[in-house]
Amino acid sequence: MTGENEQGLRSVIDFTRLLSIVVLLIHFYIICYPAFNSWELTASITDRLVGNIRRLPFFQSVMLAKCSSLVLLIIFLLGVKGKKDGTVNLKAALAYCGCGLALYFLANLFLFVPGGTNGVAAGYMITTSIGYLMMISGGTYLSRLLKTKLRKDIFNKENETFPQEERLLEDEYSLNFPARYRYGGKLRNSWINVAPFRSCLVLGSPGAGKSYYVVRSVIEQQIRKGFSMFLYDFKYDDLSRIAYNYLLKYQGNYKVPPKFYVINFDTPMHRCNPLEPQAMRDITDATEASRTILLGLNRDWIKKQGEFFVESPINLLTAVIWFLKSTRMASTVHYLMPSS
Repeated sequence: MTGENEQGLRSVIDFTRLLSIVVLLIHFYIICYPAFNSWELTASITDRLVGNIRRLPFFQSVMLAKCSSLVLLIIFLLGVKGKKDGTVNLKAALAYCGCGLALYFLANLFLFVPGGTNGVAAGYMITTSIGYLMMISGGTYLSRLLKTKLRKDIFNKENETFPQEERLLEDEYSLNFPARYRYGGKLRNSWINVAPFRSCLVLGSPGAGKSYYVVRSVIEQQIRKGFSMFLYDFKYDDLSRIAYNYLLKYQGNYKVPPKFYVINFDTPMHRCNPLEPQAMRDITDATEASRTILLGLNRDWIKKQGEFFVESPINLLTAVIWFLKSTRMASTVHYLMPSS
């Protein structure tokens, strides 16, 4: 069902509820007209309108009018989409419906009680209204129960979950994370097996455990399997320390003895030349190096990329770098760059 169809169905259901209330109010006006007249709640236009409406068959008697309103209410309750609520039970829902139905029809006894017109009318309308509202509450509770029982959410904790992979599927490239999940009323062990060449995206709010559960495990597994790694440790050097210690632990797994370089602008430990000629195979590499250098020097240009005065310096620096590469002079300008 599309969104438009669902919205249209919702409008029909709401109209059915409104029609049920209107039928009940017109019934009150017809049956308790002397009381409304004494309360000065009548008008000639209303009287003429209601006089024409009361000719309809279901306004010919008290029971027919109330049953008509009740049928419309039942149609509304069958179509209403109740919100799932685990605190509602069947006994409470049936109690509301039963008490409401009893008050709704037993209110007719007020019409046979001798006494003042105003008191009888008020008692009849209040009792009927209370029963009507109780039936709405009970019907809504029943719809919630139906949604819980008949439309089980397999991802819900109380309604179990789906079976997950419990095998460790490991190869020379895989990333494997141990996990636990609930199924069959029990906590079971499982494995999250990831193929890293299909790209990975880790999402989570700050403090959710992304670094602890995913990043640290990826560093350990990749180094253990002999991979090289570029680690961008932006905030602190904790991940770099973890990578260094794992490298010391698993350095025997590498065919070629690995080296550990640290690019730190605050405390220079190693230096590199971003304009190394061997690292630039075509002018695209020179353009990317120029863009990175200039945008790093002026952060405001990041917001204005594509404008002429931003592209011009990039194009100019690209030409200079490509000229230095072509003349094999780039290796002599590394001292001009900051330690990186």
